[in-house]
Amino acid sequence: MALAITVQKRAEGKIEAIREAGFIPAVVYGSEIEASSIQVDYRAFEKLYKEAGDSTLVELTIEGGKPAMVVVQALQYHPIKDQFVHVDFMQVKMGEEMSASIELVFTGASTAVKQGGTLVTPVSTLDVKCLPKDLVSSIEVDLTALATFDDVIKVSDLNIPASFTLALDSETVVATVSAPLTAEQIEAMEEAGPSSIEDVAVEEKGKKEEEEATE
Repeated sequence: MALAITVQKRAEGKIEAIREAGFIPAVVYGSEIEASSIQVDYRAFEKLYKEAGDSTLVELTIEGGKPAMVVVQALQYHPIKDQFVHVDFMQVKMGEEMSASIELVFTGASTAVKQGGTLVTPVSTLDVKCLPKDLVSSIEVDLTALATFDDVIKVSDLNIPASFTLALDSETVVATVSAPLTAEQIEAMEEAGPSSIEDVAVEEKGKKEEEEATE
């Protein structure tokens, strides 16, 4: 079931005055509705966005008008206060596929991290295509699967709706744990200096590959 919010047509006057009154200036647009300048109650939107994020259907109604199914298309933040200062809502066609970025939510505790490793998450969102009705706010990544430094979690390991078409290859790694540096690596870095840290890492990787090749 889609979330819902009722908004107002934007009041005349300066944008700052609208914000000071507790509203966020916004726009709503789409191929089947007229683009409109609106204002959204700050607290109501803040609550909605915590639940909806950028990839959940929202039933938006301008006071006195008909509801439209939209998604949050873009958000602008205050550079210092980290507050919402503008919102773009985009109307979607329920029968047509759309593109969306689905947030990955990392949960659980990794045994490899507890052993001193560093969690590496090169992917934070999944770009997908799907029908609006199939949108989800997030996809969970269970880090308990990372028990050793050799374990990885790939896109193919995630619980992804079958209706999604993914932009990423299924073998793309979304989470892994890098092993802590050995005493020898740390000593080599200290002797070589900060500028050679990357070279030390490359050298150690080469040594490991040579050892594996000779086994």
